[in-house]
Amino acid sequence: MRKAALLAGLMTLVANDAAMAAEPALDPQRWPATASPAALTDPATEARITALMARMTLRQKIGQMIQADLNAIKPSELKRYPLGSILAGGNGGPYNIERADGATWVRLVNEFRAASARSGAGIPILFGVDAVHGHSNLPGATIFPHNIGLGAARDPDLIGRIGAATAAELSGGGIDWTFAPTLAVPQDLRWGRSYEGFSADTGITAAYARALTLGLQGVLVGAQPMAADKVAGSAKHFVADGGTDGGKDQGDARIDEATLVRVHAAGYAPAVEAGVLSVMASFSSWNGTKAHGNRYLLTDVLKGRMGFAGLVVGDWNGHGQLPGCTVTDCPLTFNAGLDLAMAPDSWKGLFDSTLRHVKAGTISMARVDDAVRRILRVKAKLGLLDTPATARADLSRIGAAEHLDLAREVAAKSLVLLKNNGGVLPIKPGARVLITGPGADDMAMQSGGWTVTWQGTDTTAADFPKGQTIGRAIADAVRAAGGQAEVAAGKAGDAPADVAIVVFGEQPYAEFQGDMPDLAFRALSGEAELIAGLKARGIKVVSLFLSGRPLFVSPLINASDAFVAAWLPGSQGQGVADVLVAGRDGRSVRDFTGRLPFAWPADARSPISQPLWPLGHGLSYANAAEVGPLPEAPGIDLAATASEDVYMLRGKVMAPWRLGLDSAVVMKAVDVSAQEDARQFRWNATGAIAIDGPPVGLTRHATGGFALTLEWRVDAAPAGPVTLAIGSATLDITAAVKTAPVGEIGSLAVPLGCFAKAGADLAHVGTALRLAAPKGFGMTLRTARLTQPANMPPCPATVSSGH
Repeated sequence: MRKAALLAGLMTLVANDAAMAAEPALDPQRWPATASPAALTDPATEARITALMARMTLRQKIGQMIQADLNAIKPSELKRYPLGSILAGGNGGPYNIERADGATWVRLVNEFRAASARSGAGIPILFGVDAVHGHSNLPGATIFPHNIGLGAARDPDLIGRIGAATAAELSGGGIDWTFAPTLAVPQDLRWGRSYEGFSADTGITAAYARALTLGLQGVLVGAQPMAADKVAGSAKHFVADGGTDGGKDQGDARIDEATLVRVHAAGYAPAVEAGVLSVMASFSSWNGTKAHGNRYLLTDVLKGRMGFAGLVVGDWNGHGQLPGCTVTDCPLTFNAGLDLAMAPDSWKGLFDSTLRHVKAGTISMARVDDAVRRILRVKAKLGLLDTPATARADLSRIGAAEHLDLAREVAAKSLVLLKNNGGVLPIKPGARVLITGPGADDMAMQSGGWTVTWQGTDTTAADFPKGQTIGRAIADAVRAAGGQAEVAAGKAGDAPADVAIVVFGEQPYAEFQGDMPDLAFRALSGEAELIAGLKARGIKVVSLFLSGRPLFVSPLINASDAFVAAWLPGSQGQGVADVLVAGRDGRSVRDFTGRLPFAWPADARSPISQPLWPLGHGLSYANAAEVGPLPEAPGIDLAATASEDVYMLRGKVMAPWRLGLDSAVVMKAVDVSAQEDARQFRWNATGAIAIDGPPVGLTRHATGGFALTLEWRVDAAPAGPVTLAIGSATLDITAAVKTAPVGEIGSLAVPLGCFAKAGADLAHVGTALRLAAPKGFGMTLRTARLTQPANMPPCPATVSSGH
C-alpha cells in the first residue's frame, strides 16, 4: 500500500466533505425528489439477496465491485479473482478478434458465465458494452444515427423503438447491459462528444431519457425478471460532462448548483423514474471535484434525494484520476458512492488493494454490502440469479429486417434542410446525377465514432453488408427514377451531370480525439475547389454535410445551391436517398422533418452567442425559403487557434495538421497511459509516415531554442536507417532509435536549428515531420510537438538537403 497516496486520498475526502458541509450553496433539496420504481426490486428479491450475501466471502463481495475488460482477463482467472462483471471496451472483441461475429460473442459470454458459476458464490457475470447507436461493436448489426441526429428527429416514440431494437440485437449476442443512454446537454460544441448529446433543449433530453430507458429495459414489473430481449441501461455520465469549460473532454464544469440541476441533470430524473438500472459517473469535475470521488453527488444526491436504487458504475479507469489514487488503488471512489469500478486493465491490482482497505477498515463493510446489494439487485432484475439464468442469445435478432427498416426511417427523419435555392431538391426523375466528395462512399464517415472500433476510423461498408453507403443508395434511387448516376468519391466525375451531390464533413472521432479549438470546419480534402469546379461547369450542387455538431461552414453553404445537415446517419444510407431523390412521380418518399438540435454558428467562435440559425430551425419541401448570401468572416483568427506547436497530442493529430501513411505502414490505436492515447505504426516494407498541414513559420522557434520532440516507444528495432525530416531537410536518427530501450516510453528531441542547417525552409513548413524506416520497424507515437529542452541535444547527421 502506498501510504502517502492513501493519506492524500483520505485528506481529500475529508476536505471535500468539510467544504461541502460549510458551503451553503450545496443543497440536495434543489434536486428533483424522484425514486426508482418499486418494481425495480421487491421484498422477496431483497430477502433472496440477503441470504446470498450471507454465504459470500469477502473476496466474492469485492469481486462483484470490480469490472475487467474482456481482453485483459481469462475465464480461468475468475477462480482466484471472482469478478462480477466484464466489459467490452471500444476496441474490444472476443479472443482479441475486433470483428468477431455474434456467435463468437455468445461463445465468449458463455465461457465467462460457466467460469463465474464455479466462483463468486455461483453468481453469473454481468456483461456490458458501449452500444451507443445500435449494437455498434458488432459487424452486421444495425447502426442508427448518433444521438445528435435523434435530437433533430424530435420523436420520443421513435427513440423508444430504437431502444427496443438495440436491446434485441444486444441480447441476441448474449449481452446483458449497455452503457447508454448518454444524457449530456452539450453547451460548447468544441467538445468532441457533442454528438453523443441529443440536444441543447433539455425538454428533448428529458423525454428521450425516459423513452430510451423504457425501450432498452421495458416497463419493470415487480417480482419478475426483465424479458430475454431486454438489457440493462446506464444513464451517463453523471453529471455535467457537457458543461465543461472550453468544451474540454474530462474537464471541469464551473457552474452553480442551480444550473447543474436545471440544465445538466434534466435527463436523470426521467431515467431514474423509468427504472434505469445503472448510472455511470462522469470523468469530468464539478467545480474542481471529480465526479468519481464526489460523495455529495453520488451518495447524497443520486442515491439519497433522487432515490436511485440501482448500481453506480465508473468509467474507464476514471477512479485513477482522483487525488491520492491510482488505477490500482482508490478507496476514495468507493467511499464516495461508486458501487462498481471499471478497471479494464487494472482490475487485479484494484481487487487486491480494495480487499486490503476493507480489512483495514478504510472502506466499511456497510459500504461494501450496499454496493454488492445494488449490483445483485440489477442481476436479479436481469434474471441472472434465477435457475436457470435468463439466456440472452438469439442471433436471428442481429441485423433483423425490421431493425434495418427502422434505421432507414430514423436516418431520413434526422436530416435538416438548411438551404434549397431554386428547388434543386428533391432530385428530379430522369436527372443525370454525380455523387462525389470524400463521404460519398464512406461508411466510416457516415457512421462516426463508436462503430466497430472506438474512434470508428477504420469502419468499412464490408462491416455492414445489410447497409449501404449514402452514395450507393442515392445512385440506386436515381436510377430507379429513370435517371443516370455516377459515384465518384472525391472526384469531379467524367460524365455530364445536371446535379452533383457532394458528401463531405468531419472524419470519425470519439472522446478527446474530437475536441476542437474553435467551430470552424477545416476542409482538408479540396471540398471548396471541388464545388467551385462543378459550379463552373454549370452543374447544380447539393452539399450533404456529415458531422457530429453544427460547424461554421458558411463559405461552402454560399457555394452550394442546397445544403443538408445529415449528422452521422448510420448504416442505412437509403434513408438519406428517401428524402433527397424523387421517384418517377416527382415526389420523394419523405419530406424533410428534422430540426436543428443545436443552434448553428454564424462564425467560428464558441460558445455560440449569435447563431446563424436557432435551435429548432429547418426547412422542408412544404416550407420552402430562399437563403441569401451568408457572412463568411470566421470572427476569429483561425491561424491563431490552430495548433502551430503541437502536431500530435495523446494520439490525436491536432488541427490543422493531418496524418498520412505510405501503404507500407499500418497503424492502430493503442493504450499507453490512457485509452487509445497513442498510435502504433509497423512497417511492412520501406516507407514513411508524415504529419502535414498548411505552411506555418517556425523561424522564431528555431532561434528561440525549440526542438521537435517525440514522446514515443520503439516496439521493434530497425534493420536499416531511420530518418526524420521537416520539409526538405532529412536527418538520420538511427543511432537514437537503436539506443532507445525497446518497449519503453521515452522521448527524442531534435533541435529545429539542425533542420535549418540541413536546408529546411522554416519560414514555410508544410510537413511538420516525416519519419521513414525500413521493413520490420515498429514504433508507438503518443505526442509530437515543439518544446524548449533545458539541455539542447546535438544534431544528428544530415541525410539530404534541398530548397
